[in-house]
Amino acid sequence: MWDVEGKKYYDFLSGYSAVNQGHCHPRIIKALKEQAEKLTLTSRAFYNNKLGEYQKYITSLLGFDKMLPMNTGAEGVETAIKLARRWAYVVKGIPENKAKIIVCSENFHGRTSTIISFSTDPSSFTQFGPFMPGFEVIPYNDTNALAERLKDEHVAAFLFEPIQGEAGILVPDPGYLTTVRQLCSAANVLMIADEIQTGLCRTGKMLCCDHVNVKPDILILGKALSGGTLPISAILANDEIMLTIKPGEHGSTFGGNPLASVVATESLQVLIDEKMAENAEEMGKLFREGIQQISSSYIKTVRGKGLMNAIVVDHPNKDAAWKLCERFKENGLLAKPTHGDKIRFAPPLVINKPQMQEALSIIESSLPVLDKF
Repeated sequence: MWDVEGKKYYDFLSGYSAVNQGHCHPRIIKALKEQAEKLTLTSRAFYNNKLGEYQKYITSLLGFDKMLPMNTGAEGVETAIKLARRWAYVVKGIPENKAKIIVCSENFHGRTSTIISFSTDPSSFTQFGPFMPGFEVIPYNDTNALAERLKDEHVAAFLFEPIQGEAGILVPDPGYLTTVRQLCSAANVLMIADEIQTGLCRTGKMLCCDHVNVKPDILILGKALSGGTLPISAILANDEIMLTIKPGEHGSTFGGNPLASVVATESLQVLIDEKMAENAEEMGKLFREGIQQISSSYIKTVRGKGLMNAIVVDHPNKDAAWKLCERFKENGLLAKPTHGDKIRFAPPLVINKPQMQEALSIIESSLPVLDKF
């Protein structure tokens, strides 16, 4: 990226993983322009050929019967919650208004009033109550806690992030996703994977769950589904779940509009054609190895998967991570702290080896700013 004065920066935020394909990818912009000149929006009361083509493409690609198109990631999460509750009453037989959804502490699924009702981050929920009932919080990466809560027959679903992003790129234990799948299946509980940030090649696979060949019952996508051009999200599930919502019972003015349908299809195809999952895997390893080779007492830990990574800053001053990010900016790299002492690094998946090596040099040369801080 370049600022208005022509200074160059490496973008290691990627719009919180919304521009996996890079900023203004020419193929995505071309598809957007061509469709924008023809038709952008129709009422969902009418068919348009672009939505059908998009639905067929994404369901075939990801192996689900149906896709429900929405706009923002938070809308996607809200839709998944509604879908899980409807399934609980219609299919599982939970008494109406008794369905529970289990979530994880330190989660981040959005900022709507329902979603903040189960946030454990005070900055998300303070003075925004009263809150929506029906959610129970357990520790992340704790299958024993999950197994215990699943004994409750009123549990409809388990909603989680395969890697917690806002919490500081918390990667669960190797067997976590597999065990979650087994526990949910055994308890007849829906496994809902929020892959809004981890999905679409960010972690080195099309989906983070693909690393262990686990398939959720409900999949939520967003962010890079549009290549960062406009809000697009999607909820995928098989017929037994998706068809519990009947026509007219859920919808969106803009969800699945022709413009979004064309852009999303092209954004997915770009990821595949340009092998961005493979590049994320390779460049992610290069990044973590490069950080580990930096000799600095200020880097407590580096963790991540693919190009979704973070460092933990070890410094007595609580503002050290922010100060370091300010120096990164001065030296030509954009990153941001989260939860105080953690800094996320998530560049677009088009980054190459020389660029990554230059970015690592910027990180290393910036660390001495903490010596006198």
